[in-house]
Formats: sequence, structure tokens, C-alpha cells
Amino acid sequence: MTSAQPDPDGTSASHLQLPPGAWATVLDGLCARFPAIDRATWLDRFARGRVLDAHGVPLPADAAYRVGMEIRYFREVVDEPVIPFEMSVLHVDAHLVVVDKPHFLPVTPAGAFVGETVLARLVARLGNSGLVPLHRIDRGTAGLVLFSANPETRGRYQALFRTRRIGKYYEALAPALPEAEFPRVRRSRLERGEPFFRMAEVAGEPNSESRIEVLERGGGIWRYALEPVTGRKHQLRVHMAALGAPIVGDRVYPVLREQAADDYSQPLQLLARELRFADPLSGEQREFRSERQLALPL
Repeated sequence: MTSAQPDPDGTSASHLQLPPGAWATVLDGLCARFPAIDRATWLDRFARGRVLDAHGVPLPADAAYRVGMEIRYFREVVDEPVIPFEMSVLHVDAHLVVVDKPHFLPVTPAGAFVGETVLARLVARLGNSGLVPLHRIDRGTAGLVLFSANPETRGRYQALFRTRRIGKYYEALAPALPEAEFPRVRRSRLERGEPFFRMAEVAGEPNSESRIEVLERGGGIWRYALEPVTGRKHQLRVHMAALGAPIVGDRVYPVLREQAADDYSQPLQLLARELRFADPLSGEQREFRSERQLALPL
């Protein structure tokens, strides 16, 4: 199952190839595959054109089930939490959009969030349903995210990340490490840990690398500059925790704390500060910088 283009209200559709089964209708098959969603809800989605064929044509609720048939459907969340923070749009052109996102706002639909995402808000603001994020940052992380606005040039920009021709620079607030030498490099092998959403350092050939420098020393909490050379999930958070300086506000590393409702007064103190690259279309050197700030405790 893979994400598709968002529809005009900014929510992302998913593609599903119907698996083997003896169901008479697509509706029957969806009810069986997603038992947490009741039949009345699926009927309502069909009625509102939220289940489509591979060409984007709405399916009727009595559409016949065919193994291998590809459908599109739109996730919806009842009582979706409202994220009370605004994002900033720093740059818009025919090919590229740059957003400066707040803490807590996810980039794309996931879990309990569908409409309350950077993607949905951006589509609603710009009216371009073809926007696609070129990379992702965690919901808890604030800062810069690049979006492709043109499918014809999208691959050129995606290649910047795949071939590591884009500089990504972060800031973080974390405990002081007065005995450590800086700048320093952390290399390790990161694999999926337990539970499934955590990453862990394990023995083996390193597949992750982060460069770490100190920008400001402020008592027990310092401001660090972080440069992820590779782009593994949660890489900066795992590396800082492994050094003995977990990022302030991190509820996952080094120890998983109870996942309660968001506490907006205690965001993860991690900011995607800068992106630098040579534009693959013009060759122009481009640099974008977040306008947000991480404030050292008084």
C-alpha cells in the first residue's frame, strides 16, 4: 500500500491492490480488511466519493470485488486533534515550496492526523493538490521542509537527498557535555528497535553519521549544531542520547516515557535550521533558514 497524490482538500489517498478473497463487493472486502471501521462508515465514504478506482473515478458501494483491482481510498479521523500552531511559507515558485513548520504538526497524514498536517494546510493555502514533500521531519521537530510543486521536475529535487547533495543543519538543546571534545562525529548502525517506532544502535557496519558542534554553552543546557550526513529515522535523537545528552523534551530516547497527550509547553527542542544546495534546474546556490528559535532555559 503506497501513498498517492493528495486530493483537493489536502488529505492523502492510499492505493490498495485488492488481495485474494471471495467477497462479492469492494465494500465487503474493505470491511473485512479494516474491521476497526464499521460498515456504515465505509458506506458514507462511498456516498461521498472517498473510494475510487485506479483512475480516480468514484466507485459505487456495490462495485464488484476483483482480485488484483487497484483502488484509492481516503483516510479520515473522527474528532481529529487541532494543532494550535501556525506554519510559515518561506518560498514558493513553480517547482519548489519551502515551509517552516511548528513543533507538533505532522508533515503528512499519519495516525490520528489527516487534515492537521503541513501537506493539508499547504494544499488548502496554495490550491496545488500535486504538492509532495521531498523529505520528512518528525512531528515533534520544528523547522524546514521542502515540497515539490511540479511532477515534471520532482525527480531532480528528490535526487538531491538520494545522492546527499543537500546540506541539512539542525539545532538542538541538550544537557552539557563539558568533558567531551567538539566538534565530533558519531557513527553507528541504526536498526528498528522495540517498540517498532523506536530506533536502536546495534553492532555492525555503521549506516548513520552525524556531525556535532557546540554553538552556545548555557549552564546545564547547551545549544548544539547537528549535521546529519545520513538520513536514518530518529538519527540525531539516538546519537545525542547515546552521547549522554538526550535532546530536551524527547519522550522516546534514551528511555521511552508514557505517551500521553501532547504537552505543548514541553516541545522537543530540535529545529531543522538550514537547508543548502545547488538548484538542480538553474545551478543557483540556494539557502533557506528557519525563522524559529530554541530558547535556552533561564
